[in-house]
Amino acid sequence: MEAAGARRWPGSRRRRVLARLFGQQDQSSWQKYILAYFLLVRNEYFSGESKTHSDVFCDISELDVFPYATDLDSEELKLNEQKPILKAQSGGDSSGNRSNDCYFPGLHDDLSQDCLAWSSRSDYPSLSCLNKRFNLLINSGYLYKLRRKYGIVEHWVYLACSLMPWEAFDPNRKRWMRLPRMPCDECFSCADKESLAVGTQLLVFGREIAIVAGGCDKNGQVLRSAELYNSEIGRWETIPDMNLARRLSSGFFMDGKFYVIGGVSSQRDSLTCGEEYNLETKTWRRILDMYPGGTSASQSPPLVAVVNNQLYAADQSKNVVKKYDKANNTWNILKPLPVRADSSNGWGLAFKACGDRLLVIGGHRGPRGEVILLHSWCPEGGEDGADWEVLSVKERAGVFVYNCAIMGC
Repeated sequence: MEAAGARRWPGSRRRRVLARLFGQQDQSSWQKYILAYFLLVRNEYFSGESKTHSDVFCDISELDVFPYATDLDSEELKLNEQKPILKAQSGGDSSGNRSNDCYFPGLHDDLSQDCLAWSSRSDYPSLSCLNKRFNLLINSGYLYKLRRKYGIVEHWVYLACSLMPWEAFDPNRKRWMRLPRMPCDECFSCADKESLAVGTQLLVFGREIAIVAGGCDKNGQVLRSAELYNSEIGRWETIPDMNLARRLSSGFFMDGKFYVIGGVSSQRDSLTCGEEYNLETKTWRRILDMYPGGTSASQSPPLVAVVNNQLYAADQSKNVVKKYDKANNTWNILKPLPVRADSSNGWGLAFKACGDRLLVIGGHRGPRGEVILLHSWCPEGGEDGADWEVLSVKERAGVFVYNCAIMGC
């Protein structure tokens, strides 16, 4: 039986919800269609036919982490502690009697959880409303553990614009979802912020936390220091200093190493070199002329993105997309950007990798007022001449992108 006080939906209503979620209207045999659906999704994923597409939000203010969902490790432990009881009640007995206290009648809990791990993250809010048991599973974060185990990845866009609070966008389902309001004071809310997706967490940095690699201290001194964040344990680790102090730079992972390029060391000194950090040897290597042209103090940090271990950049002055040639340490022009980046020196524009595609997110003023446009292009799909695809038009969001992060989980 279900725990005392738990609120369950009538069986017919649960079947209707599940049928609606999975596109199936035959309520008499809905469990068969659910299993078939998930097996089909799994087969498509391994055959390469499925599309890749997160939704755990946390805010960092003075290194205090506020999770949108509960901590994965601690909640998984709680869930595992309950599993013996749940298993004993799940899937029915040898006489054919079925228990009402299971995820899917006729399926063992382990198989049911595997099926749910393969479902779309966009369906999790609806699934969590089915009953208390689904709600516990969805909010525990245990399904994220299973998704990592099976290599299931959905890429979501997290966006904050001038007239819009933080929202998440699912490119596959074309869905927008409002995130909870950040529990921060007015100073943090009004200050410039940076965002970063790590594991299943979205980190938002305010003025009090300006250092990940380089940056400035409260006195304006440019720094060489760097820190590494482990999302599994929620801790920061200090790593060796870079060779040069820099701010207004950009960092990214490529070929299993971390890179920092561009930026300035002072108001006048622009940096054209890059630095490579080897996580195994814990050493930095300087790469000359990795970012020719450098970054001026009025420009935004370099707009760069890595797709399939290939580095791309949005040239802020020429409004084009470039690709980095690792062998020759040079950049080659690929195609024009779908929006202008030079009007605000690159500020207010997002250039990100989302799975195997590049995203350009920027504002537009037109007959419909101020809107945010999300453009997408696959640089390695053999479509060099293809146009940018408009994924979504977000109205009443302003025209300036303050923060953007892509999370895949």
